[in-house]
Amino acid sequence: MPAADVGARDALEAMGRLQDADTALSLAAEGAALYASANVKLDGYAYCSQAVELAELGELRESARAASMALHVALETGNPDLLGKAYRDLAIAFSYAGQLDRAEQFATLALKYPGADPTQVNGPARKILGDVRARQGRYAEAIALYDQASGESSPRFQPLVQASLVNALIQSGDLARARSTLDALPEPADGAQRAQLQRTRGKLLLAENHPDQALAVYRTLAEMPVTAAGGDGVFYRAWALDGVSRSQAALGDEAGAAQSLDEAIGEFERARAQFRSDDFKMGLFSDAQDVFERAIALRDRLGQTEQAFDISERSRARALLDSIAGRADLNSNETTALDVQALRAGLAPDEVVVAYHTLPDHLVAWVLTHDGIREARFPMALSRADLTRLVEAYRDALVGRNPNIAAAADQIGRLLLAPLQIKAGKRVVIVPHGPLHYLPFQALRLDGKYLIERNPVSIAPSVSIAARLAEHAPLAQSGLLGFGNPTVDPSVAAPLPGAEREVRSLAVDFPDARLFFGEQATRDRFDEYAPQSQLVHVASHALVDTLDPLHSKVLFTDGNGQPVYLEAKDVMALKLDGVSLLTLSACESGLGRVENGDEVLGFTRAFLSAGTSSLLASLWPVSDAATEKLMTTFYGDLAHGANAQDAMRDAQRAVLANPATAHPYYWAPFNLIGNWRLRVAR
Repeated sequence: MPAADVGARDALEAMGRLQDADTALSLAAEGAALYASANVKLDGYAYCSQAVELAELGELRESARAASMALHVALETGNPDLLGKAYRDLAIAFSYAGQLDRAEQFATLALKYPGADPTQVNGPARKILGDVRARQGRYAEAIALYDQASGESSPRFQPLVQASLVNALIQSGDLARARSTLDALPEPADGAQRAQLQRTRGKLLLAENHPDQALAVYRTLAEMPVTAAGGDGVFYRAWALDGVSRSQAALGDEAGAAQSLDEAIGEFERARAQFRSDDFKMGLFSDAQDVFERAIALRDRLGQTEQAFDISERSRARALLDSIAGRADLNSNETTALDVQALRAGLAPDEVVVAYHTLPDHLVAWVLTHDGIREARFPMALSRADLTRLVEAYRDALVGRNPNIAAAADQIGRLLLAPLQIKAGKRVVIVPHGPLHYLPFQALRLDGKYLIERNPVSIAPSVSIAARLAEHAPLAQSGLLGFGNPTVDPSVAAPLPGAEREVRSLAVDFPDARLFFGEQATRDRFDEYAPQSQLVHVASHALVDTLDPLHSKVLFTDGNGQPVYLEAKDVMALKLDGVSLLTLSACESGLGRVENGDEVLGFTRAFLSAGTSSLLASLWPVSDAATEKLMTTFYGDLAHGANAQDAMRDAQRAVLANPATAHPYYWAPFNLIGNWRLRVAR
């Protein structure tokens, strides 16, 4: 890179030492590769324009890719003006994605290269830094950054900075300055931004303890024609109804507040999911899940257990819609919640479904059986932040093979499992929420045993989806389609000889298996044969995309040593209704991005949305030898008539029984997700 700025190179290399797949160094390399392969080479500033447009649409990975090409061009040409704008656009994409550390890194880099017109870089970069601090709850710092941004912004951008400043001032409690700043803002010409400011006015009135005036503002906004706010009008009606509810609650009318929340949820469910960048522009950082969570907490406080559970189920469907945001087609079953009575009627006497919901300040869990529904009572309030720290610490202990893991598993089991009061031997289907999606429940302990030793366990993304999947294709045919160790350039991905052995060993119990290895393990063959197969096993590399889960990918080959990826968004375009079980024997294949509300998307939801009935996926990097033992036991049990839940219990216990692999690191990474009743025809 001939004329690249030395300071930029130093910054890139320093960030590269962080060994993070999404640092500037790797993004510059990705940008170089994308630029080299592009049929038409654009001007670097054109890539910046693309990046901004894509971010506005919620195509965050594609936005980062466009910005990475601008970054490559800037470094190649030594153009500091373009370099600052490329960093700015990367900061925008990561900020919208909620990747706050990376947003801060890139915004800080952008400030080093203000360019010919500093207002184009400094204002947006400082606003992003303010947004990061506001979302971290560090409001004094956010306010200072917004003040700086305001002085360095163009006249067109300044009102957005001021709107964000008002919201931070409200959150900080500086209501006098919030009022004077808000009153000084000019009325926006854009209908959506006018509606956003009305929301802010209502929010400020509530903070000023004028709920009656806030109620009037929110009701006026709710009655506004949906066309007045452009294409997002229905969302502003939903937010207005949420504001009506908050005002009613402040006035002591909890019944009215609950009714208004029901109306708000109805509006969200009728609305077309799409990314709403105006929320980020104006510093509101709103999420539909906030409304669902308030409704759950309110119904729970009113003692309305079934209503609270129903809202939880509806919130999971909404989280999925919001994550897709019109970028992929969904099976309608994925976004329709069944009511409690219908769910209970489908359960067998020995089946128990546990649905968790993490709220900001406490954990809620419902236990469903054929006989009824009850809410579990936890001995202490477990906030979402506390649970996140707990899950992260336990996962670190697991992956680090901490020798004292049993004591930690006992402690967490007492917190999360004991209050459920589930008898040993019952079949347990767990519906996690929030950070609990990353927790291997089978590796928690109860009564001195790991849960998998006392109960068959499986996972479901929602109770409604679990009920439908259990009715779908309960008996699979014994044909198996397998892919292992695709041949690609070793500089791209290391060979996986253990994966090939694993897939070959499965053929012992499935003699008619169709297997592809090495250069034959192509993406084209997967696309061709997977829709025709009932049992599909893929042993390869996988990469979770934390910026945009729709771009999480599994590695295949093109047959000539070049990598070809199957991305989650590609999976959702496939017709996999005939697939009864799909196994992703790959590192961290089950992870998606956990948002404020729920696990929104990863391979799990992609394959289930495409029609797959059951999925086996991992939560952390796996051991070759232990995985081979687990998989051969699991498939062997299936081939001999066991249902999927019993087969997974036997497989995990088989690995646990070996002293060399007794640590849950070896046997607990894989989750059975979906149809726990699945059987294979003998």
